[in-house]
Amino acid sequence: MGTEGTYDSQRDQGGQGADGAGAHWLGSAYGTEAEHTRVPRPGSPPPPMPPMPPRAPAAVFDVLHWLRTHRADAEPGLWRYGHRPKAADDADEVPIRALAVGALISIACGVFAWAVWRTDYIAVQRLPLKLFTPSDWWRGEPGQSARTASAVYNSLFAALLIYFCGRLGNWPVLYRRVVLDRPQPGRAVGAALTGLLVVWIVLGTSLLPFFYAILHALVPVSVLRGDPQVAAVMGVAIYVLIAAALLWPFARTGGWLEFFRKPGAPVALAETVTETELETGNDPAGWPHLRLAGQPGAADRLAAEVAGRRMNDVDCARIGHAWSRVEAGALSAGVFVDGVMKQGAAACLHPSGDRDLPVRAATHDLLTAQVRMGAYAEHPRNPVARRGTGAALDPAVLGTSLLAVGPHGPDRTRRLVRPVVESLSLQALAGRAAVVVVSGEGVELGPEGAYDVVVKVGDARSLYDLDLYGGVTDPDEAAMLLSEAFTGDLPDVDSRRAAVTLGQLIGPFSAARGRFPSLPELRELLDGGRQALDRLREDLDPEEHRSYLREVDARERQLGTSADLSGVLADRIAFLDRPAFSAFFDTRGRSRPFSLRALEHPVRVRIVLPERSHPEASRILTRLVFAQFASSVGARRDASLFAALVLDDAASAMTTDSVRAVQRLRQLNAGAVLAVRSLDDVGPHLHAALLGAVGCLMTFPGITTWEGKRFAEAWGKEWVETREVAQHTVFADQPFTRALHALRKLVTGKAVTTDAVTVRQVERERWSASELAYAVPAGHAVLSLTTVQGEHAPPLLVHLDG
Repeated sequence: MGTEGTYDSQRDQGGQGADGAGAHWLGSAYGTEAEHTRVPRPGSPPPPMPPMPPRAPAAVFDVLHWLRTHRADAEPGLWRYGHRPKAADDADEVPIRALAVGALISIACGVFAWAVWRTDYIAVQRLPLKLFTPSDWWRGEPGQSARTASAVYNSLFAALLIYFCGRLGNWPVLYRRVVLDRPQPGRAVGAALTGLLVVWIVLGTSLLPFFYAILHALVPVSVLRGDPQVAAVMGVAIYVLIAAALLWPFARTGGWLEFFRKPGAPVALAETVTETELETGNDPAGWPHLRLAGQPGAADRLAAEVAGRRMNDVDCARIGHAWSRVEAGALSAGVFVDGVMKQGAAACLHPSGDRDLPVRAATHDLLTAQVRMGAYAEHPRNPVARRGTGAALDPAVLGTSLLAVGPHGPDRTRRLVRPVVESLSLQALAGRAAVVVVSGEGVELGPEGAYDVVVKVGDARSLYDLDLYGGVTDPDEAAMLLSEAFTGDLPDVDSRRAAVTLGQLIGPFSAARGRFPSLPELRELLDGGRQALDRLREDLDPEEHRSYLREVDARERQLGTSADLSGVLADRIAFLDRPAFSAFFDTRGRSRPFSLRALEHPVRVRIVLPERSHPEASRILTRLVFAQFASSVGARRDASLFAALVLDDAASAMTTDSVRAVQRLRQLNAGAVLAVRSLDDVGPHLHAALLGAVGCLMTFPGITTWEGKRFAEAWGKEWVETREVAQHTVFADQPFTRALHALRKLVTGKAVTTDAVTVRQVERERWSASELAYAVPAGHAVLSLTTVQGEHAPPLLVHLDG
């Protein structure tokens, strides 16, 4: 099946050439000559098979187990895949040392009680046994029946004693803390050692009578007294039966079956669907929602693809999203079913034909659209329920935009920017997102094959150009975008006045030439004086373009006045009107322009800026891309796709208008990831507005105390319980007590004191400026999150490599 009805295009499975999809993604050049020109995608030869991830086949990624793994309904920022919430009383957890001591004490008490029981020290301990058995069993030497009854009786007492000591010593809690809470393979090994210890105590030491009682209760005496070989075989069988019964609970709790089914691969601590759910048809690997909708044939085909391990996580997410479009009425059910029956796991392909990224550097769960960022650290500032759990990001929190502050370098890029870009790219392949990434040269954000469009501004080898006007057709909107890019960072220049100045030129030029002006032409209009305006006036028709002639006259009257911004705009345009950019920003239809209006499609775009050779031009282009992004997501007819803009260095894009635009993104199913080196790179007048506009904040080690103060104010305070201990000297009245106190002071060197403890509630900053600047360890970050529904997660310390 092609993607007809899914992405309004039809592509072959492995193709990467530009069919209709590539052309309408990239838009068309300005001018009448290029109105029907298709812009081809990169001319690389199509691979024989869809690209698959560079990981081992299903031995490493088991899609069946992945689909069946439980996803918990967790708070924002928690890694839901296999998440097991901690018990409610974990906040007051007893230390493991105290649990071990309690278990040892209970074992000692049990051993003492069992020793007393075996010596028949208590005169009446056999009375219940003799009351419920024939009296002639106990006359003279006890026979076989009496010995069997005694063994059963002693076994019952031993079982009760073990239960009582286990409850007294909290053995289940100690087992959970020491064994069950460990990741595999430690969990399986700990359960095996514990099970073998229990088997040895029961069967290998003869301390407990269970074996004798079971043997004589199940096997007739005639068999045991008959053939010695038969008796030996029966004894071994009873041994094996008891050992299996003892090891079975440890095998279940230790996950032995799961561990040995995939040797050598890490096994997640995940709860999967139960056997009852499998029997009732609720197995996610069987696509029950398709069966409930009356499509058993499509469900069987997909279930066979999963069972045959011909489907990966991207395929599952993509086909699931396509079915959700069917339920929403955006896609025909017949087209969907036909594609699934014909192509199976390759149905509803992304227009690029890709079914996965060439390489992955992070852990993803596409069913929840989450990317794992690390684990919440074992830190006093983190709630006990969060410690050790996974930390994750998803579109629900990225929709409120994320501001990350920390030193620029591979550490921030590797631990934050690349995982987020990778996650959004995977979601784009699943048809659920569109992503635009802006970074400098040499920033490692994955291979070029992981993107549909790569624009290398200033590189003559770039296959794509950047649309200067972002695909807009309204001259006034185009003027607003350019004014934000050229003057947004100038505090003394009003960008609205700059937009008026540009609109007075772009509108008449578009009416006269049928296209928007290129950068050299716009610079000439701004810097050419009255001669340039006269030439523009001559191209306008006096009757048809009367309103545009008034615009030109108004522009001419402003020349040379104090309100004239043409000189400032011309100087800013000069940064882009350079020989290195001569092949870019074309409006005559001679290049392959990419327009951000393509965000209605699940496109993956990377824009590479020449930050080293042309730093000021890169800052202007960053503001231009941000302005175009905010305009394009607001103009989308279909906002079902999550649109994301990732800026590896967003300091230059932060202006008064862009901060306002960040607040509007969450209403448009869009978000931005803004990484800056320091808040000092952003105008001081924007600090409070920027921290209030974004919903997610992240600080890396290396920020200053005055930056930390801003974050401390943004995160506010919380009520905490404090304990104050005051020591008071004890004065004794009795001579003997005073002598003891004097002896104690002589030995310890300290006076005898008593402690007075005061507990009270105080208001304290969640994270102080000094803690953010000096107490955040390397490889960690402090992260706070807010979802588009308004749920909050407080600032917590995240171990990014956890």
